[in-house]
Amino acid sequence: MNIYIGNLNYRVREDDLQRVLEDYGTVDSIKVIKDRDSGRSKGFAFAEMPNNAEALKAIDELNEAEFEGRQMVVKEAIPRERQ
Repeated sequence: MNIYIGNLNYRVREDDLQRVLEDYGTVDSIKVIKDRDSGRSKGFAFAEMPNNAEALKAIDELNEAEFEGRQMVVKEAIPRERQ
């Protein structure tokens, strides 16, 4: 399952999120989205978890949880339509 993680502190790195999500199960990948020009985090990320039950538990328990001083938004990522 692909998971959207939003409202992140700009200092949060991929390995920080990896450690948090691994408490719930296997994490295939984490990608913090960065501004193309500045390289600075845009404050959101995507994570891929292969086990849907583990992913749903992570979403349920982490949505609205505080992390690095901000209340995270965690939900299933909805794929964008390809143009």
